[in-house]
Amino acid sequence: MATANHNLSNYDKTTIPNAKDFRFGIVVSEWNDKITEGLWQGAFDALIDCGAVKENIVRWNVPGTFELTYGAARMSKSIYADSGMLDAIIVIGCVIQGETKHFDFVCEGVTQGIKDLNLSGDIPVIFCVLTDNNMQQSIDRSGGKHGNKGTEAAIAAIKMADLRKKTK
Repeated sequence: MATANHNLSNYDKTTIPNAKDFRFGIVVSEWNDKITEGLWQGAFDALIDCGAVKENIVRWNVPGTFELTYGAARMSKSIYADSGMLDAIIVIGCVIQGETKHFDFVCEGVTQGIKDLNLSGDIPVIFCVLTDNNMQQSIDRSGGKHGNKGTEAAIAAIKMADLRKKTK
């Protein structure tokens, strides 16, 4: 695994733009909430640690990971986006392999959907969806022994918000 020897929560704050002037949307799946809440906390804490203001972080919940694409699409067209209040969106979800092909369909659909939003929209959408073989792998990546993928997503969101600002 790519994260086997890498802690996802490690970052060098001196290499990251200050997030105090950026606004972030976060769409969180309620499915596998033990995992997604850990990812949310990792993202939120990293944003705050890098200077983001709590009031500039908007959270929406959706029922499952497949619904993240719709939630992000609506958020990117919401009053927050229309008023220039969003600089990046993070989608947070978790799909764990089961015995059916459902896993493949959900993973493919949300991945392609988020890719499409990034190609067609003005607000970068950061993919923070765990697609693990079992619950332990997800626990390990949502605040466990490999750190927190939510932290990594927040750092990516800050960098992409900065890129967006510089290229407008």
